[in-house]
Amino acid sequence: MATWQDRLDRDEVLVIDGATGTELERRGVPMNLASWSGLAVHTHPEVVREVHAAYIDAGAEVIVTNTFGTTRFVLETAGVGDEFEAINRRAVRLAMEARDASGRDVAIAGSISNLPPDMDPGNYPAPDEELQGLRELAALLADCGVDVIALEMLQDTRHAARAMDAALETGLPVWLGVSCRRRPDGQGLVSFDLPNVDFAKPLDALIPMGPAVVNIMHSEIAAVPEAIGMVRDRWSGPLGVYPEIGEFEPPNWRKDVDVAPDDFALHARDWVRLGARLVGGCCGTTPEHIAALDAAFHAPGA
Repeated sequence: MATWQDRLDRDEVLVIDGATGTELERRGVPMNLASWSGLAVHTHPEVVREVHAAYIDAGAEVIVTNTFGTTRFVLETAGVGDEFEAINRRAVRLAMEARDASGRDVAIAGSISNLPPDMDPGNYPAPDEELQGLRELAALLADCGVDVIALEMLQDTRHAARAMDAALETGLPVWLGVSCRRRPDGQGLVSFDLPNVDFAKPLDALIPMGPAVVNIMHSEIAAVPEAIGMVRDRWSGPLGVYPEIGEFEPPNWRKDVDVAPDDFALHARDWVRLGARLVGGCCGTTPEHIAALDAAFHAPGA
């Protein structure tokens, strides 16, 4: 059976899943300021499994574990640091259970981010401790059997490089996920949460480290075409897009501006024309958005 890499090698379009955190929130799971959706595996495991299953049913060929906010130093801030291994093993197991129940050949990507404790950059641990925490999570996800490491929302050159180092040490394929938005004056792109960091800086620092895929993720839809061009200037390998819809008001997500699933799929057709071969969604997207992508790229005659 063809793997995700086989599909990309054949220049096919690979549909990945949509938002996990905001979909959990939409289904009634409370978010946590320290670790955002990270505690859902601990408090609402059945809902986490349901979300993975919903995305598989919608046509996702890759699902991402709910481990975006589960490094030990983040979980310690949330008061459950001693549950680090149990939470992360359960996160992978829930994804695998959803896949196995579907009977479909779905890849599992282990998510790692640079989320700081309490979402406050001032709370990052010392560099050596941060690197050790990222290594610990990456090694545990690999030991649990994920197919790839998906680095998400990397935006700078220091914390992000540590995440890349930790992920590459596992020997698994690493998906580099970078996030951007347009400058307030509309001229050029900056890192999503770092308006003083030109988007070119993390691209120039991280792409040479050797990812298997570069994803433009958790980014404004309006910024995606320019971001694709900037990545393509530096990267000739597989490229993915899974943007966000809405705005964050910690610890919750506001979907002030919505994009209908069919309109989302129309945008995705443009991304594919520009070179993307992995498409999905981040915060604010739902299984309905992924179903629209599946219909757009995998339905007979698509």
